[in-house]
Amino acid sequence: MAIRPALPAIVPDYTSWDLGYTDLTWYVYWIIGDTTEATLAKSAFGGLLMIAGAWLAHTARLRGKRWQGFALACGTGVLWPWVLVAAGLGLLLSNLLWGWTIDGWQPTFAPMVSVPPAVVIVYGPGWRVAVTGALLGATVITPLAMVLVNLVFSPFGLSPVVGSTLAMSVGGLGAFWLCRRLPWLPPPWTPPPSEPSSEPSSTAPVRHGASWVPRRILADFTEAHFFGNEWAGAGLLLGCVLHYLLNPAAPAYGSGLLPHLLAAQVLTAACGVLMWGGRWAASGWYPTFVPIVSVTPATVLAFGGTVPSIVAGAVLGAAIAPPLAAALARHLPDDVHPMVAYTASMAVCTATIIPLLDLLPGF
Repeated sequence: MAIRPALPAIVPDYTSWDLGYTDLTWYVYWIIGDTTEATLAKSAFGGLLMIAGAWLAHTARLRGKRWQGFALACGTGVLWPWVLVAAGLGLLLSNLLWGWTIDGWQPTFAPMVSVPPAVVIVYGPGWRVAVTGALLGATVITPLAMVLVNLVFSPFGLSPVVGSTLAMSVGGLGAFWLCRRLPWLPPPWTPPPSEPSSEPSSTAPVRHGASWVPRRILADFTEAHFFGNEWAGAGLLLGCVLHYLLNPAAPAYGSGLLPHLLAAQVLTAACGVLMWGGRWAASGWYPTFVPIVSVTPATVLAFGGTVPSIVAGAVLGAAIAPPLAAALARHLPDDVHPMVAYTASMAVCTATIIPLLDLLPGF
């Protein structure tokens, strides 16, 4: 924020992103920006560097490098290319089918972080799985999100995050119910037995020491994308900051609040990892990422990036959203990805915490 006034505005601002359905620039600024919509950054540069960081980590895994970081794609490592394919196809189809509805904003990003990659994690690699997930994401999740956001929650003044995440949860349940009945899908996927002589290690050793905390904070920024890797998280943050420096009216919907969003999200990630570090150590996984992509940034945008909104959104989100998400996930069958539970927690926490804060003085 201190450096930015001395720099010229080089890239178009957010209002230029709604350029017309057939304009190639629209694809560059809107669709690639959708890759970071889950964090509410809406930054094309952030999306490109996030994918570049994930690709770096994936390449490091294939070469057996110790610096590869946390294993991509929910710890599977090997499924990440198919996660990217399914999410990318779902995102492209979502915009092709529903881009004509955009009048300022629509939740066209929803397939990127919901059913398409989740179907790959459950049913494994392959074109049949990836294309099925992409089609379900674009035909179920996006229109449901549009209905919930525009016709149900926005008229009552609730954050669009509520409608988008609830659509991912409810639509995800329906999509996985349908997947059980699709004859071309294989049985739920299980990782093959490791063969050290032919397959490099898929993950570096996990040590919950001092260095694990900042690595986990970075990785949590891309858990919603099914990446979950610190190189991808670092790329996301670096790209978003670069985009802000090139034009502060470009990312974060042109609000100028990207620094406030990132500050709140980093604080949320740190609080979550420190609060629930014992759960991480005991089970190897805990959904501390949930508030980073829901209640925390929504709170910052709702109250204009004030210090109370940053602190309250971070602390309350980190304290409430992860245990609720974990509790809901325990009740899901094995062939339903816990994404359904995580997004339900996002919707519930965002729909309750922001209205409660609005009743307090200082918000």
